[in-house]
Amino acid sequence: MNFSEIANARQSCRSYDENRAVEEEKLQAVVEAARLAPSACNGQPYFLTICRGQTAKEVAKATMSMGMNRFASQAPIAIVISERPYVASAALGAKVKKNDYRSIDIGIAAAYLTAEATAQGLATCILGWLDDEKIRKICDLKEPVRLVITLGYAKVGDPLRTKKRKALEDLTAFR
Repeated sequence: MNFSEIANARQSCRSYDENRAVEEEKLQAVVEAARLAPSACNGQPYFLTICRGQTAKEVAKATMSMGMNRFASQAPIAIVISERPYVASAALGAKVKKNDYRSIDIGIAAAYLTAEATAQGLATCILGWLDDEKIRKICDLKEPVRLVITLGYAKVGDPLRTKKRKALEDLTAFR
């Protein structure tokens, strides 16, 4: 699968096959892709907590307030991405340039992770609606939780949806 095929095939899964486990080698490939993602000053200011079984269910529940993310408990794995401190050079750059490199780096790692999951035949959904305090307790984390990514196999018959995106000319300018 080339990158364009991955970009076209990847979508936010909201219907996981609860009875199909993710193979360890596929999970390792997905996590390795996140590890290889670029980051400011190669600092990787994040930590991935891979949750399975009851822990994944508890994390999923902490993303479901106000009726959101009801599907999350179907996923056999929840990957919690928490923030870590900058390395010194990235911290200086962030202060001087007034830019939040950690959020950028976490987004890049999530993109690599979800792209590799798609290449492995897995489904994902990136969740930003979450209860930081609850997930920190569940996962024994001190730093803020920024994202939860559900991971598993989509249910058989879950259709590939047509992507609704802005037109290229609304997103780009060539000068």
